[in-house]
Amino acid sequence: MKIKTLITAIALGALPVFATAQQAAAPAAQPAKPVPQTPEAWLQRMTDFTQNMSAYKDPRVFVPWFNAVTEPGFYTTMGNLIMDPAGWLRMMNSMIDPGAYRNVAEFADPNVYTRWLAASMDPNFYTALLTTMTDPGKMMRWMMMPMDPKLWSMMMNTLNPGMYMKWMMSPLDPKAINLMVAPMNPNYYMGWMGAAMDPKTYGPMWSGFLSPAGYTATPAATSNPWSGTGYGAAPAQASAPAMFNPFDPNAWAQMFTVPGSQVPAAQPAQPAAKQ
Repeated sequence: MKIKTLITAIALGALPVFATAQQAAAPAAQPAKPVPQTPEAWLQRMTDFTQNMSAYKDPRVFVPWFNAVTEPGFYTTMGNLIMDPAGWLRMMNSMIDPGAYRNVAEFADPNVYTRWLAASMDPNFYTALLTTMTDPGKMMRWMMMPMDPKLWSMMMNTLNPGMYMKWMMSPLDPKAINLMVAPMNPNYYMGWMGAAMDPKTYGPMWSGFLSPAGYTATPAATSNPWSGTGYGAAPAQASAPAMFNPFDPNAWAQMFTVPGSQVPAAQPAQPAAKQ
């Protein structure tokens, strides 16, 4: 019984280390987006359907997001944003962007769940959330919210004729016109199809696993990740025939090539032998 308990403790202790190593070994598909620092920046990201789920994919982003949504200034800023038609048009244009598909498809990356599992066993994660919820300054800001000038500015904005004029002129906004003609643009459909077929859409792990280069590349003697750690370098191997890649349209096209129709490649001329 003690041996089982010891093995379980070692496995749980090594899990955060494994998650960190897995993130370091994964290829960087795209640079990480900076974490917003103001309510305006958070609302701009949360109303953008190409990146509004970043807080649910990484606990390190969830903590500042949780701190932002529990601030009273976040909701006064949201009230002003709701009354602005430009914010609605920007949000609806982001919904038809192919990046909206990538935003949801990234949940297929196992690294997302590994990060959350590691955070669930990290006391610092719970300490950060508890510190946010018990912040005396945050409680005082909620108590003083009725006297906040931002709240009164939001309420008085409902009496502003300029706000209603913006809504009347919103059909002439280029963003609204772009939204109306989007169903007639074939690039949107091709963009969505390309995002669905691109392995990088589903995270760094699937990008390396489903990449065509992974099926055709020949391992070199210097490509062994274990070199220098006692395992030695990989021995040189002969070029192996490329495996069939079902995600490559050219591979399907080659299946219908008539045998014997290929023109053999020209061989380099051999140097004349010395007499």
